[in-house]
Parts: sequence; C-alpha cells; structure tokens
Amino acid sequence: MIDAPLPQPEMLAAIPRLRRYARVLCGDAARADDLVQETLARAWEKRALWRPGTDLRAWMFTIMHNVFVNQRASSMREASHVSLDAETESGRAAWQVPVPPAQFTRVELVEVLQRVGRLPAEQRETLLLAAVEEMKYEEIATMLSVPVGTVMSRLSRAREKLRRMADERPAALKRVK
Repeated sequence: MIDAPLPQPEMLAAIPRLRRYARVLCGDAARADDLVQETLARAWEKRALWRPGTDLRAWMFTIMHNVFVNQRASSMREASHVSLDAETESGRAAWQVPVPPAQFTRVELVEVLQRVGRLPAEQRETLLLAAVEEMKYEEIATMLSVPVGTVMSRLSRAREKLRRMADERPAALKRVK
C-alpha cells in the first residue's frame, strides 16, 4: 500500500486543539507538550493507517487518547515501585505531596477549570471533547471506543456534577461564618 501523505495544513490546524486536550488530560503544560509531541510523532509513524477523506483531527485525538492511557498505565506501574523517602539524583525527594495555593480570590475561569479537574477522567475527557472541541457524540464514541450512549451518559453526569459543585459554597466562606 502506498503511504498517503498526511495533509499538513489540517495537521497544523489541529495542534492548538491537541494542546488544549493534552493540557486537560495531563494538568501540566510541560507534560501536555510532551504528549502532543508524542502524538504527532506517532501520527507520522502510523501515517499509512490514516485514510484520506476521514477526519484527521479525530484520528489524531484518538492517537493522543491512546498514548495518554498507555503512559498513565505505565507510570502507575512504575509508581508502585517508588519509595516515598527515596531521593533522586538531584538530591530531592522522589515523591512530593503538592501543597495547594493559599489564594482566596480566584478568577472565575480558574474555579471552573478546578471543578472540571475534579471530575472523573472519563467525564472530564468527554466534556472537553464535546464542549470545547465541539466533537459529535459519534466521533467521541469512536475515539474513546465506547458506545454513543456511554458518551451521552458521561456528558450528562459531568454537567450535573459541575452544577452541584457550582452550587456548593466555597470552604473559605464556610469557615468565615
């Protein structure tokens, strides 16, 4: 079979969306950039599998999702073998517990993103693909290898959880009274 070249304009146009999705998956800009890089490399390596006339963006999102799932599974296996008091080559502790910032005033967008970050991974991914990337339920279902009904259910549960979280009073206000 002859390798069909990937349409570079479409590929370049997909990068900002890939970065946005990677940022939600990883929660960290540097790791997200690494995920996008790995996705682009994998897409190039597997370009013979892409079919001209199909949605290149959805194909690349599927690659990214699969790479992320594989990386997460690998890191979980590795984390099970890390000593909490071990030190790295730099002399720092191998495992550090993050300390949340003590800021009381937050931008509304940051609050929403934090709420989205509290959603289970499946719901967060589905919500991002539907709301931000404007993908159709069928595209999301294909990408995540789940039935369309599962996509609809995850999206409904994610929206409901976000509504409940928005109705909750912030912990800082509860302490003040």
